Amino acid sequence: MTFLHPHLLWGLLLIPLLIAIYIFWRRKQEATVLLPSLRGLSGKGGGLRVYLRHSVFVLRLLALSAVIVALARPQSTSSWRENQVEGIDIMLTMDISTSMLAMDFQPNRVEAAKEVAMRFIASRPNDNIGLVVFAGESFTACPLTQDHATLINRLRDMTPGIIEDQTAIGSGIATAINRLKDSKTKSKVLILLTDGVNNTGNISPKMAADLAKTFGISIYTIGVGSSSGEAPYPFQTEFGTIVRNVPVDLDEPTMKQIAEISGGAYFRATDNNSLSTIYQKIDQLEKTKLSTKNHRTIYEEYSLFAFIAVIFLLLEFLLRSTLLKTNP
Repeated sequence: MTFLHPHLLWGLLLIPLLIAIYIFWRRKQEATVLLPSLRGLSGKGGGLRVYLRHSVFVLRLLALSAVIVALARPQSTSSWRENQVEGIDIMLTMDISTSMLAMDFQPNRVEAAKEVAMRFIASRPNDNIGLVVFAGESFTACPLTQDHATLINRLRDMTPGIIEDQTAIGSGIATAINRLKDSKTKSKVLILLTDGVNNTGNISPKMAADLAKTFGISIYTIGVGSSSGEAPYPFQTEFGTIVRNVPVDLDEPTMKQIAEISGGAYFRATDNNSLSTIYQKIDQLEKTKLSTKNHRTIYEEYSLFAFIAVIFLLLEFLLRSTLLKTNP
């Protein structure tokens, strides 16, 4: 309990002062009777009036104390905090063309990309996240969802060879945009990961980037591939798997253009560590928004003390009018 006017509580110091004055006054009022002996008065009670003679003064002090507390405006409060989480809608758009089997990442590009993406998903429990994969065509592997366990299981199943080969970057972006465009969240993000050059599809990467900008979707592009210009690649032959170096065929200018048009950023990943760092940077750039609302309700309690003061005054009045009534 708090008080709106706590300085008025100093008035309670009047109570001991009034008690001292009352005691002094009562002693001044007592008459002295000289008796030869008190033997005849022993065992004689004073009656109910004697026992209640100070009750009027006590009730008056209690009423005064209650009035002082009431004037200080006692208040009780209740407060609570309401946290509101505003998530972000994120579409992971991943290249699963056969070139993603290159082994400049461990164990290869696609498995490294899946592993880092799974850690990214696990770190954002409040966001809706979906998955689009593309090669020669694109499809939605998982729509936007907060069921991240299902999303991760779908991601694990995505491997090169399940759809027609080649690289349709524009189509992959367009499919992801189609999933994000009707989102009601303030932040809509598309993370595009590829290691190649757009060489098929009806939609160019630039056209897809313009479309993303129209719907307020930011695209973070990640180009994967060794910085040496070559990467080991497994070839299947009749004698088994043979690993040979192949050129890194990454269209960085287009990746940068997509990011610039849509208001995102471009990152280059050359190994597992740099890819992990890139996802950490994106995680920092696109933070889930947490807003806190504090609610506080104040209840006035002075009426209780005013009621108590009235009760004490009524008791005083009843005693003075009945048991302690003095004859005129």
